[in-house]
Amino acid sequence: MATDETGPSPAGPRAGQDRAGQERSERDQSEQEWLAAYDPRAYTPVAVTVDVVALTLRHGSLHVLLVERAAPPYQGSWALPGGFLRAGEEDLDGAAARELAEETGLLGGSEVEAALSRIYLEQLGTYGAPHRDPRMHVVSVAYLAFAPDLPDPQAGTDAAAAGWYPVADLDLRPSSRPEAAVVPVDTHGGGVGGHSGPLTLAFDHARILADGLDRARAKIEYSPLATAFLPYDFTIPDLRAVYEAVWDEKLHPGNFHRKVLSVPGFVESTGTTTERGGARGGPRARTYHAGDAQLLHPALLRPAREDEIR
Repeated sequence: MATDETGPSPAGPRAGQDRAGQERSERDQSEQEWLAAYDPRAYTPVAVTVDVVALTLRHGSLHVLLVERAAPPYQGSWALPGGFLRAGEEDLDGAAARELAEETGLLGGSEVEAALSRIYLEQLGTYGAPHRDPRMHVVSVAYLAFAPDLPDPQAGTDAAAAGWYPVADLDLRPSSRPEAAVVPVDTHGGGVGGHSGPLTLAFDHARILADGLDRARAKIEYSPLATAFLPYDFTIPDLRAVYEAVWDEKLHPGNFHRKVLSVPGFVESTGTTTERGGARGGPRARTYHAGDAQLLHPALLRPAREDEIR
């Protein structure tokens, strides 16, 4: 009787696996040989830095962290905190957190982790104009940070001084130098780090700061990130003060209170009140903490944006 020999032989599948393994091995060897011969010097070098727009509330107003550069380029000018990525050692998020920790004085083991855990940090944008840095082509990945009650900063290893500066006093209009912007200083208050007279934001940091402020102002319209500026427990007036500081607008207390409580998951009552009443001796205020909402619906729009929609 004839037998059916049309099916694969018992060794067929195994032989196919062996061939596939041999092909992978050859490809791996070919790639290793290519990498061994690869010369990165054949390409124009490009460096990567991180810069951080760190915002916090101090004395009821929105402040940004600035550092005075201790070395060229732009020695003596003021800039956002930042520095070069440590190639092969850290990723971009790690570099941003490290720079922020160094410039805000949050140094020392568990203290850094505890402090950074209270800070909201997100990528803002990438800036890579060919001549933004006179040293070489440097691409900066900028970050936006929100945090409550950050301490007085201390200058890092590459800075001469550091300080929190009121955003409302900054003039971020383009200057005659495309890579810098003149920032007027409140000479009565001593300015940043005790300086008086105009400050210069180095590189294209005026543009980065302006973009960061735009992002922050828009983001608290539709997300609960305004609570990142506050301690765990806060009052509705505390939250309103954040919106007023970031938007640089006065808000109607009653309308704001009603809108906040109408957004599901925005804030949750703690069931307690403040120990003391308001500045005018009024009743003690109820306290809240951030809820579980990721987006605000309905959004809390700036008054000017509400007028546009109408």
